[in-house]
Formats: sequence, C-alpha cells, structure tokens
Amino acid sequence: MYSSATTAPVPFAPMPPAPGAALYSHLLAPLDLGFTTIKNRVLMGSMHTGLEDGRDLSRMAAYFRERAEGDVGLIVTGGFAPNIAGWAKPFAGTLATSGAAKRHRVVTDAVHGAGGKIALQILHTGRYAYHPLAVAPSRLQSPISPFTPFALSARGVERQIRAFVNCAVKAREAGYDGVEVMGSEGYFINQFLSQTTNLRTDAWGGDYSHRMRLPVEILARMREAVGPDFIIIYRLSMIDLVPGGSAWDEIVTLGKAVATGGANIVNTGIGWHEARVPTIATSVPRAAFAWVTQKMKAEFAAAGIATPLVTSNRINTPEVAEQVLADGCADMVSMARPLLADAAFVKKAVEGRADRINTCIACNQACLDHVFQNKTSSCLVNPRACHETELVYRPVSSRKRVAVVGAGPAGLTAATVAAERGHEVHLFDAAPAIGGQLNMAKVVPGKEEFHEMLRYLATRVEDTGVQLHLNQRVQAADLAGFDEVIVATGVEPRDPKIPGQDHPKVLSYIDVLRHGRPVGERVAIIGAGGIGFDVAEFLTHGDHPSTTLDLPAWKAEWGITDPAAARGGLVPTGPRATPPARQVTLLQRKKGKLGAGLGKTTGWIHRTTLKMKEVQMVSGVNYERIADEGLLVSYGDKREDPTWIACDTVVLCAGQVPLFSLAQDLEAAGHKPHRIGGALEAGELDAKRAIDQAARLAARL
Repeated sequence: MYSSATTAPVPFAPMPPAPGAALYSHLLAPLDLGFTTIKNRVLMGSMHTGLEDGRDLSRMAAYFRERAEGDVGLIVTGGFAPNIAGWAKPFAGTLATSGAAKRHRVVTDAVHGAGGKIALQILHTGRYAYHPLAVAPSRLQSPISPFTPFALSARGVERQIRAFVNCAVKAREAGYDGVEVMGSEGYFINQFLSQTTNLRTDAWGGDYSHRMRLPVEILARMREAVGPDFIIIYRLSMIDLVPGGSAWDEIVTLGKAVATGGANIVNTGIGWHEARVPTIATSVPRAAFAWVTQKMKAEFAAAGIATPLVTSNRINTPEVAEQVLADGCADMVSMARPLLADAAFVKKAVEGRADRINTCIACNQACLDHVFQNKTSSCLVNPRACHETELVYRPVSSRKRVAVVGAGPAGLTAATVAAERGHEVHLFDAAPAIGGQLNMAKVVPGKEEFHEMLRYLATRVEDTGVQLHLNQRVQAADLAGFDEVIVATGVEPRDPKIPGQDHPKVLSYIDVLRHGRPVGERVAIIGAGGIGFDVAEFLTHGDHPSTTLDLPAWKAEWGITDPAAARGGLVPTGPRATPPARQVTLLQRKKGKLGAGLGKTTGWIHRTTLKMKEVQMVSGVNYERIADEGLLVSYGDKREDPTWIACDTVVLCAGQVPLFSLAQDLEAAGHKPHRIGGALEAGELDAKRAIDQAARLAARL
C-alpha cells in the first residue's frame, strides 16, 4: 500500500492484539484439524430448541447466524434423526433425503456467511423415543418414555447403520462442515453399549467387543462415505451415572477406537437422561465433570492418540473455560446454554469485555423445560434466544421520556431495552440497590449464579444510559412529565390469615432471606411453592457452605465416584448428604406431591435435595393457629386430627399478590401505565415470564 503523500512504501501497521487474547490464550487459540482450522476452542454444544422441527428452518438459521457472528469456533445443531425410527417425537427434525438437505442450505449459508462453521448432530433416540415406532437393541422400556421399543433384528441393526451414514452424506450435501454422532446420554448407541439395556446374544450383544461394534461400524462406514475432509465428532459417554453403566476400561476402549476409527474430535457426554444425578442444573458446580475428560486425555496421551477431546457441562464463563483448558482437562470446551444466554459470548471475551457477558444461570426454565413441554426454547436471561426474527430491538424513530418504577428483573429489562433503542429512560426504586427479588434468590444455596445475573443487569444499566434513581419511592404525581410509565413494582407476600400469625415466632420469607432474622432449630414452613423450597434449602444448610462451591462435597452428596472405581461412576453405598442444620417441616394446603409446580427438569432435584436433608413434607393440611406450642394443623374438609407441629419458628411462604397500588393511582389520575412482571400477575416468583414481558413491551414502545 502506498501513501498519497509519498511514493515510498508504507507497510501496514500490525494490528494490536485483541484485549482478550492474553487473558484467554488457550480458549482463543485456533485448533488445526489438518484439512480445516477451527478459529478458537469453543464448541457450541448441541441443544434441542424446537427450531429443528418442521420444514421451515429460517428461524434456526437466524439463531445460529447470531452465534456465528459472535465468533463461536464450531456450532453443533440440535439433534436430527437419521430416520423415522430415530425420531425424538412424531415429525421431529429429520435429515434423510436430498430434499431435506436442500432445505438445510438456509442454515449452513447463514452460518458460513457470518464466518462460522457448523456441524449437524445425528441423534437416534432408540428406546427414549416418544412414539410407538421406537427401536432398540432389546425390548426394554425406558423410564422416561411410555412406549416399549421393538427389538431390532440383525438386519434391522444394519438398516440403522445405513441411516446414520446416509444422514452424514446428506449433511455434507446440505453444506454442513461436519456431523456429530450422538453416542451418549442414554440414546440409541449408548443402549447398545450397556449390559443393562443390551441383552442380545448375537454379534451386536454379549461381551463389550460386540456391544461396542455399533459405533465403530457407524464411524468406519461414515468416514468412507463422506471422505477425509469432513469433520466427524463422536459424543462419548464418559460417565453414565446409572446403575450398571459402563466401566472405565470399556469407556477407554471405545474412546480409543472412535478416536482412531474415523472421528476427528471426541466430545464428552455426561450421564444418561434417566440418571438421578443432576448434571447441568444451577446447583451443579462449574466444570463439575472436567476431571473425567482429563482422565481420558491422559489415556489418549499414553496411547499416542492426538485426537482432540472436548469437555462439557456447567462451563459458563471465559474464566472457567480458560482454566479448564490451561489445566489440560481438554482441547476444547463445549457450551450450549451459555451461548443461548449470550450469542456474543466469545466476541466479548475476545474484546476483553467478559464482564458484559449475559451469563447462563443454568435454571433450565426457558430452555430444557420448554423442550419437554413441546414449546420452542428460549432463555430466562435472554428472551431473544430462538426468537431472533420476532423480538427485534430496532432504533426508535421518535424518542420518548420513559419512567420505569421497580428495579427488579422486569423493570431492569424494560428500562435497558427501551434505552438501548434510543428512549430517555429513568428507573426508580425505593430500595438502595437494584435486583428486587433476585437479592433473595442469590443467597439460596445452589442459586449463586444469580449474582452473575445481577452483575450483568448492572452493566446494562450503565451501558445503555438508563438514569437510575435508587432510594426513591415515587408517587403518581411524580410521573406526570413522562410519555410512558412502566410499573414493575413486583409482589408482596400474601396474607394467609392464620390465627396467631402475629406471634413472635412467625417470620416471612423476606425476614429470612433478605433481612437475615434469627431462625430457631425447629422450623415449620407454610407454603411449598418455589419460595418455600428455597427457604427450606436455605435453612437446612445453615452455616454449611453450599456444595455448589465445593466439588468433592457435591460429588459425595450425590454419590458420584470415578468410573474406574465403580460402574457408571456411582458409589455403591449411594449419596451421602451433610446433616441438616435445622429440623424443617414443609407444608402445603393442597393434597398431592409438594413442589408439583417446580421446573419440569429441576423439580426432582429440589425434592431429592430436601429429602436428603430430612425435610418432612406434608400436604393436605389446614392451618388452625400458631401459638407457643408451635403450629396447629388439621386434615381434610372436616378439619380432622388436629396436631401440633412443635417448632421454634414458623416461616410464611404462602404466595404473593401483585404490588400495583401505584398503577391504580396512575389510572385514577387518567394515565395508562404499563404493568409487567409481578405487578401484573403474581403467581410464583417467575423471572422468566417477567423478563420476557418486559423485553417485548420495550421492543414495541
């Protein structure tokens, strides 16, 4: 290049290194596969979102385009079945024909146009299928499907192998850079590997050399069909977490076979879906399973195998990912939900702006829970996830003065989205800090990730220019000069009207979680919704540190061990929880299971945790009165069998009601405020609903 002022050559000035390059030197290093290079060590792990189903994949294309623009090294799609038998549910996403491959071009073109790479996950569900055409190695029903599968004949097994290979060929035809063969989480291939689910006596069953024949054959034939310059990832179950699961020597044997038999990358799968051990919930420590990938990495190194290994599960910040790689646990990290939460995760790390990442809090409320309810996934902290084409934050054509009252999750979201779009926004709250109910959630053991949510929301207030007014309780008259008023004042505890509830031993959940009031050794909790469970968790831990921050304690609590010590990685003697700090009784008026309204994929974890903490759970009770003796309850419509529950403290968690007196005052003065979150509808404390409402309102103001 030549300067216009001189004929002497002026060399390009070298580009300064990106601010994040030194901070995350392992994470941001390229990975050379020989025939292609992945630009960093971030793999966007496969996650079913519902966008895979149907013929129109344009929304899936928009979703992945944003992640490719955010500098993800390699994206893996949600699972696509290789044939009808492999469907997760009727008419689930399938790739088996050239016509389907043509429809996928919109996805691969979108990702490649943004400078990214993408692989299609081939997922055959086997006996996990939720339809009557399911097939498996043996006729054994899974505990998570009502359908009993057909046992495949030897010819039937061959048909499934051909379907895998055909799917890979069609993926290449569709423009994908590679495929991931789903061989973990208890799906079809895993079912052949396990002696518990494979009862065959032919060439596809019996000893492990026969049981592992299926994935080895799939990879060998697939590699021959797609050629050497196409990425094949094999998802290997490193620890099954089910009784009778694979032993470590079996896992290593298969790992070496797939690494040298066609796979370019070996990805880590953790636990079968039927496992009764949490693997990705908020209460799971960060990078809780990186150690098991590190064990395999040592096995590969000893055998001279250079195939890259990917580690997975609860890696949600660049710092955690960098440390995992620096410690030699793996060659790449897989993150699915963190990239649902923030499409620009990697780009922000590159730019040295990790504090601006919208961190995944592993709540599962809008992602996995939606999938299991046949809804399109989204994300509690990022309602645009999977809705990129409909929830768009366009710059405003006419700037307004907007007042938002209430700095909880709904108010913060409404204020920052409106300000991002160009409105002048003032955010008011009577409290001395932002966050509202999040400030109580963050102190509950196992919910420490809410600190990250609050950190991100604070940076959003700063970056979008919202004018924040704390310690200020506003009246309707104070809002007269605003063009729009959004009331996000949240909820207040419902009055259960129990005789004696003014007794000194009675506290509200706010007293306990926010104000830290003293609580006795014996506690009765009235109300078994989400708040009741949180309070029980908080009180049974007492001063004991949360196991979320202590990996050895967490593993002991759930009975997890080295798969080299026990099949499936489960301690034969079972879980070993620390003794509870208090004796807690959790009660509800409704008959039936306590916590029935908790998250579909996490409710069982909360119930199990409280059982391990010896919490007594009682349903179908009437609250008669509170007195020095404790809490008097009776049962049934006839209020029979009155019984005293001896306790030192009674905590009221009996629901909430909207706090919307300000909205009523505004309406009485002739204004039309917008109500969102708890101020619109109390129900359970539902940040997912509140944030989504807020974002959609602010997007259309």
